[in-house]
Amino acid sequence: MPDSGWWWALGAAVTLAINITALIVIPRGRKPTAAMAWLLLILLLPVVGILFFLLIGTYRLPQKRRDEQSRIDALIRAMVGSARITTTDAAWPRWFQRVVQQNETLTGLPAVGGNDAELIGDYQASIDAMAAAIDRATAFVHVEFYIVAFDATTKGFFGAMERAVGRGVTVRLLTDYVATRRVSVCAETLAELDRIGVQWEWMLPVQPLKGKYQRPDLRNHRKLVVVDGLIAFMGSQNLIDRSYDSPKNIARGLMWQELMTRLTGPVVASVNTIFLSDWLIETGETLLQEHLAAESVPASTSPGALLCQVVPSGPGYESENNLRLFLSLIYGATERVILTSPYFVPDEAMVYAITTACQRGLEVQLFVSEIGDQGLVYHAQRSYYETLLEAGVRIFLYPAPYILHSKHFSIDDDLAVIGSSNMDIRSFSLNMESSLLVRGSSFVAAMREVEQGYRDAGRELTLDEWRREPRKATFLDGLARLTSAVN
Repeated sequence: MPDSGWWWALGAAVTLAINITALIVIPRGRKPTAAMAWLLLILLLPVVGILFFLLIGTYRLPQKRRDEQSRIDALIRAMVGSARITTTDAAWPRWFQRVVQQNETLTGLPAVGGNDAELIGDYQASIDAMAAAIDRATAFVHVEFYIVAFDATTKGFFGAMERAVGRGVTVRLLTDYVATRRVSVCAETLAELDRIGVQWEWMLPVQPLKGKYQRPDLRNHRKLVVVDGLIAFMGSQNLIDRSYDSPKNIARGLMWQELMTRLTGPVVASVNTIFLSDWLIETGETLLQEHLAAESVPASTSPGALLCQVVPSGPGYESENNLRLFLSLIYGATERVILTSPYFVPDEAMVYAITTACQRGLEVQLFVSEIGDQGLVYHAQRSYYETLLEAGVRIFLYPAPYILHSKHFSIDDDLAVIGSSNMDIRSFSLNMESSLLVRGSSFVAAMREVEQGYRDAGRELTLDEWRREPRKATFLDGLARLTSAVN
């Protein structure tokens, strides 16, 4: 039939137009790997690829939100003023001076001295420590978590917030819209927040009918608590039971292993600034009365006082602030690099930095979970093991049924980073994260004890063992690695 020829011709013309458009549009502003992944998906599955691209192809927040982030960054730069550290530049390695300068250029937040920090690796103990700090609040409490749930594990935390509200303390809470709504006890959690009088708001709500919409998998992944601007907590832990209140996790016996840090000193002002910025973006409310300048926060006079710098990152920024920090520190290391990340799916730059560290003769170790709770991410992570092992990276597997969810790494004997950021493409580009850079041998020594605990609990993966992995498993690893590049 002649009509069929016309349909074939029309189909070929449409396909050609789609391919040409994709070649023009997709590579613009994207890393080559991400662009290639999108192009491959669209060329192989045009309809599916286009639908996915329309849904999640924009990896930045809406321009209005980015403009607001830029305005807030300008305000931060204007406010920090005299908060810069008093330590002379000559006291630091030159490369480290440049890292601190880079972080401040990207975020507006300076490094500040005179801080104390305590690491808390016990799951319930960290929640109890935060609750105890809230029980001493006299002015305000700021709570920001990717996931919030009211359950048996967090009941004491909610009780502390209720008592604080009863004393006349203002308690504000931010939680991620998508992540918290997925929790089985979400309805009970929101009802409890309302009952006790907490002022709470969603972060990155996906509510198109209310004019609030962005790519739905752009999430606010930060975890922090600030009490009176004098005490802060940061790290990897969400405000939820160790099983994440998930029937599937409970059936598998999964339990999350975390690491938080309790902070006092001028750096608390920077942690508070992150909350104030997120609150302003989500509500339009400026809380100037709850901003404490770093110089007004009591500084530690201890000989072991720490230098700290908070580094927020995410799709609201033009740059991948956390990735740049991580790369700079790894390239600056002279003795050892020890990494801990539950979801380790690095980009090419991170792989090169890690393997180059091995080639420079550094000791490089990576701690990850033996099992995974997210199939695609778990297999994508495994796809890097052979390259890392061949380069000389020692990989330690934390044992089942635990998910090693801690996110931190240490450089040499005096530098460390702890926070909410995984070492994966999602945390580098798509999630709003917060990282804490710490300079101080006492803090790193405490982190070394945590790392030794991981070694004692787990086992080392060898190259010989890895090469005996079934081909079916490594095929899935490679396939998952391709999908991880779509961002």
